[in-house]
Amino acid sequence: MCAAVGGLQRVLSAKIAVGEIVIRTDLASLLELMTVLKDDPRFAFEQVMDICGVDWPQNAERFEVVYNLLSVSLNHRLRVIVTTDGVTPVPSVSHIWAVATWWEREAWDLFGIPFSGQSDLRRILTDYGFVGHPMRKDFPLTGYVEVRYDEERKQVVYEPVKLVQDFRRFDFISPWEGMTTLPGDEKAHREG
Repeated sequence: MCAAVGGLQRVLSAKIAVGEIVIRTDLASLLELMTVLKDDPRFAFEQVMDICGVDWPQNAERFEVVYNLLSVSLNHRLRVIVTTDGVTPVPSVSHIWAVATWWEREAWDLFGIPFSGQSDLRRILTDYGFVGHPMRKDFPLTGYVEVRYDEERKQVVYEPVKLVQDFRRFDFISPWEGMTTLPGDEKAHREG
């Protein structure tokens, strides 16, 4: 399949990474490529399993939009990547795969990636009054409020976001390193 995909004029690059084919395209070619990948029987990608954003703030085209496709009939997977600067909209693929509406809304809500032709760019995971896009790497960690239901007061309350410091400093050391006895094995080392 990689040779067939590589033959398409709309593909900028194709490679195999971690056992899956990854292709890159540009915004102008995205819709044509996706239509071919879905409708051409050589590919038959009936499902888009996921659409997500990736933020690379140091790049001129800061955002990648990653499409994970699945061909159930041919048992193939494919990852398609397109980049944008965050101002230039990515063409919506919701008319090709209807479920893409949900994923595009999530990418817009969390990263601020606009999708042209998407008629339903409402917030999907954050509160309606939320300002900003929390998955951007330059999103501030303090100064925001969160909404929750207070059982004692029987109402929705707004409170400042509380970030536990333990989650912000991860030491990458396994909790199992240096352990001589696993929990529950205390009796294994008793002399008796």
